[in-house]
Amino acid sequence: MGRTRARRGRVGVARRGLEIPLPRLEPGAHRIALELGTAAFEQTLWVVPRSCPSPREKLGARRVFGLWANLYAVRGAGGVGFGNLGDLAALVRLTAAAGGDFVGVNPLHALRNRGTDVSPYAPVSRLFRNPLYLDPEAVPELAASPAARRLLASAGVRRELALLRSARWLDPARSARLLARLVALLHAAFRRHAAPARRRAFAAYRAEAGEALDAFATFQVLEEVLAGRGAPRDWRRWPRAYRDPGAAEVRAFRRRHARALEREAFVQFELDRQLGRAADEARRRGLGVGLYTDLAIGSAPSGFDAWAFREHFVDAVEVGAPPDDYNRAGQAWGFQPLHPGRLGHGGLGFFARLLRANLRHAGALRIDHILGCFRQWWVPAGASARDGGYVRFPAGALLGLIALEARRAGALVIGEDLGTVPPGVPARLARHGVLSSRVLLFERTRSGGFRASRRYSKRALVTANTHDLPTLVGWYSGRDLAIRHELGLLGSAGLRRALHERADELARLLARLRREGHLPPPGRDGAPPSPAALLAAVNRFLCATPAPLVGLALDDLALEREPVNVPGVGPDGYPSWRRRLALPIDALADRDETRRALAGAAARARRRGRRSAASSARP
Repeated sequence: MGRTRARRGRVGVARRGLEIPLPRLEPGAHRIALELGTAAFEQTLWVVPRSCPSPREKLGARRVFGLWANLYAVRGAGGVGFGNLGDLAALVRLTAAAGGDFVGVNPLHALRNRGTDVSPYAPVSRLFRNPLYLDPEAVPELAASPAARRLLASAGVRRELALLRSARWLDPARSARLLARLVALLHAAFRRHAAPARRRAFAAYRAEAGEALDAFATFQVLEEVLAGRGAPRDWRRWPRAYRDPGAAEVRAFRRRHARALEREAFVQFELDRQLGRAADEARRRGLGVGLYTDLAIGSAPSGFDAWAFREHFVDAVEVGAPPDDYNRAGQAWGFQPLHPGRLGHGGLGFFARLLRANLRHAGALRIDHILGCFRQWWVPAGASARDGGYVRFPAGALLGLIALEARRAGALVIGEDLGTVPPGVPARLARHGVLSSRVLLFERTRSGGFRASRRYSKRALVTANTHDLPTLVGWYSGRDLAIRHELGLLGSAGLRRALHERADELARLLARLRREGHLPPPGRDGAPPSPAALLAAVNRFLCATPAPLVGLALDDLALEREPVNVPGVGPDGYPSWRRRLALPIDALADRDETRRALAGAAARARRRGRRSAASSARP
């Protein structure tokens, strides 16, 4: 709580309203209360900084690189067949050994982990995290729980773990069921054996998270109980008594299921602790940025956020994108937008809370589709994406809050600004200190060639691809085109045409890499470079750009051909968000191909070190 200041005086009348003199205010939210005779008025005033922290503030003149990964796809030694926060710590160690400065991950938001509800970009909540990222073997109570250790040692569970850990494709529902059994035993051990300091830490976390955590725990348990009675996993179709989180029946449910609610809070507490440990590991190992997290653009209308904070959302509308060269039908993404007309009535506070939750333990935050801060393509329920329209948002207010929370966290902000970018938007993002996204596959000249490395932005995160694009090897081999052909989205003639166009694109990329000295001239036989050689050359090219941040994809280092996501294709066509890395993280780190692929990045780190040493030697 801040302090209260009271003043008496005269109110001036200006052309647009009343003028009220205010003292100098610190950045943050301030409640302004005004009494005029018997009338009383109240307003929230947000004081925000001009911009987010810049790379120069955080890194000096250094230009750095890091790894970005789909954490769920990482294959570690333990866990329940789902990449977890213990694997994130292993990625930190791999990055540090290569001389990198950050590890980026997909959104860690809470999911249902069943059926089609497995996309990290369509969560039930952006305020809380997915329990499957918990590393059960790192929970302190495992040592104090003979029952949990017996469960892990039982023949049936060992067989189940072996199947889950060796599988090429994730089975989130199966992993979640096994984890839930283990968590129940770990929570019971916490209640019986936790040391006083750990109990105090749990109590402090619950107090800081506040009512939102209690509501999330209620939602999680309530959904499971109602699903057991045959109700759908969609609060809008629950019995009416449970649709309002403040209803008497919901309060009674909380009292009846207090222990289960505490267990859900315990999971979030332990997830937060383990993420904090990974961030501490990054600091200890000298990563200049640390962890870079990801904030999805929205959450499922059937999920927690819309249930607990429905006043901030618009019903009967979903956000999407208009038709463009990549998707002629347009897109509808399946989640509700925040209500721009209610941002001044608590919506800005909710947006700030989202930012704060996702900046926790982070040195950088990627914001998916940051263009939504300016305008959003709204599609009426049941309509085609072609029938949508743009709705403007108060970008100044939203970008100001982003700057405020980024300053508080000391974190860089990267805006995913790909697609149709309105005029003036790049300049406004730059003024607010939001870094851009630049993707090799999109960086072309007017003639269709690949842009020279020196022409890349000096205020961007540069990557070869994104989670919505094929892996580098998949693109090189045309695997993404073959998948679309297999799904019937590309006929035989279309496939031949697309492969011909891809061959031209590849030739242009190879020409650019050779022109800049990252690939040798073709041999007499004219054979194309190997996938590993292409990857190493692309990484050297990216690290030669003037961009302050270069992100190298773990999927590319693993030479994966299969994409993690095929946009616009349902799970009956392609199992998006389920493909795991073929190699365990330790084996990947030990490969010669990985070392060669990181050689260009290591050279960038060495150049950085020489510059730093030269700077420190100056009088």
